[in-house]
Amino acid sequence: MASDIGAQLMRILLVEDNRDIAASIADYLEIKGHSCDYASDGPGGLHMAMSGNYDVLVLDVMLPGMDGLSICERVRSHSSNDVPVIFLTARDRIEDKIAGFKTGADDYLVKPFELAELLIRLEALGRRGRMTTETRYEVADLSVDRATGMIKRSDQLIELSPTCRKLLLKLCEESPNIVDRETLEYTLWGDSPPDSDSLRSNLYTLRQAIDRDFTPALIHTIRGVGYRLAVIDENT
Repeated sequence: MASDIGAQLMRILLVEDNRDIAASIADYLEIKGHSCDYASDGPGGLHMAMSGNYDVLVLDVMLPGMDGLSICERVRSHSSNDVPVIFLTARDRIEDKIAGFKTGADDYLVKPFELAELLIRLEALGRRGRMTTETRYEVADLSVDRATGMIKRSDQLIELSPTCRKLLLKLCEESPNIVDRETLEYTLWGDSPPDSDSLRSNLYTLRQAIDRDFTPALIHTIRGVGYRLAVIDENT
């Protein structure tokens, strides 16, 4: 049965070249009621990730043929694929975590780990993925199509990095409400946010793409509170 009341069956892809670790994870997840497919190398994992319909991807970083970072980048470059991704790796330096989140990952768990913690994180990512039901957002002349990945302002196509795209999607989901910085940091980096300037840097890059050549400005800083995506009448 499922691991807790209200948990839903998930279809999980595990890409891990250590067969003992993979077997342990797969057995545990299946005991808890989830389905787990498995690939032992990068190219095989990428093929399954792109062709399957998974609720969460679990990626090792060091893999034969193609590393996990490259798999995540390829998945995120496929505009309609927003499946949550968690890295499962022995690389524990902050630089490694930042590199993982920059490819578009949603979470990062360092080996060795407890299977129970992995399950909790997977189920949280699965719920987050199911909660995303809107496929298209429009704010003024900005349009964001989650299904195709197409972002336009005044009919001009805008290209964004995976991190800025994730940031924009979160602001769109909550628009016109304010999103506090802690929520945005968790959206981008999970429980391991980098230094305090990283969010500000990504917001600056996003503003350059979304607002620099257009009016009115849509991304606003609400000092001491957070950020919002909205049309604001400066005269009110």
